[in-house]
Amino acid sequence: MTTSTTTHTVLRAEGFSCPSCVSKIEKQVGRLKGVESVKVHFASARIEVSHDADSVSVDDLVAAVAKAGYKAAPSAF
Repeated sequence: MTTSTTTHTVLRAEGFSCPSCVSKIEKQVGRLKGVESVKVHFASARIEVSHDADSVSVDDLVAAVAKAGYKAAPSAF
């Protein structure tokens, strides 16, 4: 059995203006193989993702948010 390392990534999102946007982003990012959990914080425009860094990269996460129709970038906090 291989052990995978779970990474916690925080993205800053732009362009979402309604609570229904939150579920769209969570659904899109959550579909990625290797993503364990996605939490979108509507008020602060933060997206917190727990994922296997070997399976899915930060770029993959940003691309998934873009696919949902929003811009996101890695954030330090």
